[in-house]
Amino acid sequence: MNHSGGMGAGKWNLEAVLSQLRKLSKREYRDGMAGFGIKMDRTLGVPVPDIRKLAKIIGTDHVLSLELWDSGIHEARILSSMTADPAKITEEEMERMAGEIDSWDICDNICGELFLKTPFAERKITEWSRREEEFVKRAAFVLIAYFAVHRKNMDDEQFIQYLDLIKEGANDDRNYVKKGVDWALRQIGKRSLKLNRLAVEVAKALKDSGSGPEKWIGSRSYRELASQRVQERLKAKQEKKLKHI
Repeated sequence: MNHSGGMGAGKWNLEAVLSQLRKLSKREYRDGMAGFGIKMDRTLGVPVPDIRKLAKIIGTDHVLSLELWDSGIHEARILSSMTADPAKITEEEMERMAGEIDSWDICDNICGELFLKTPFAERKITEWSRREEEFVKRAAFVLIAYFAVHRKNMDDEQFIQYLDLIKEGANDDRNYVKKGVDWALRQIGKRSLKLNRLAVEVAKALKDSGSGPEKWIGSRSYRELASQRVQERLKAKQEKKLKHI
C-alpha cells in the first residue's frame, strides 16, 4: 500500500514511535506472551495499557497508523488500530489489514478500536464469517460481540440474523474461530430477554446435538446465558426500561 507523509502529530513519526515502543518493552512480559499463542519473532513485549497510553499521546494520525501497521511489529500493529481514523480507512485497507492479522490480540484490538467504527463493519461481518482464514473469520464474530456490547441502539432483529451466522460458524474446530463464535453468542444473549431466549435455544441445540466444536460452544454459552445471574440482570434491565417508557 502506498501512502505519503512521515511525520505524525508533533514529534511523532514512525521511527520515533518504534523507538518509544522499544523503551516500553518488558522482557518478562514478552516471555509471558509466548504462552498465549503469539508469534514472538516481531514482538517487543509491551503491555496493552502502555500502548493505549502512547496512543492517547499521539492522537489520531491515519498516515502514521498505516506506517505502523506496515512495520509488521506486533505492538505497532496494536497501536495502529488505536491511532487510525475510521472515517479515512478505505475498504481496501481494511481488507488488507484483516488478511494480515496473525494473532488473536491484534484481531480483537483492531476490531474494537477500528473496524467496529467504520461504515464497512456490518457488511464485513457477513463476508468474513464465511472466509477461510482463521483470523479473518474470527474477526467477523469478534465484531458481532462488540456490536452486542457497544451498539446500544441496534435493533434486536439484526442480532437474530447474526445468530444464523453463529450457527453456520459453530462447526469450525479452529481454536480462535470457535472462541470468537462463543464470545459472539454469549454477548448477543446478554443484550435483552428476547435475545437471551433465542441465544439459549441456539446454545442448547449446539450442546445437545452438535459436532465437537458446536458442543464446546453450546455448553459454554448455555451455562452462562441460562444462569440465574444473567436472567436476573436481564429482568432488572427490562423492568428499568419499561419504567422509562
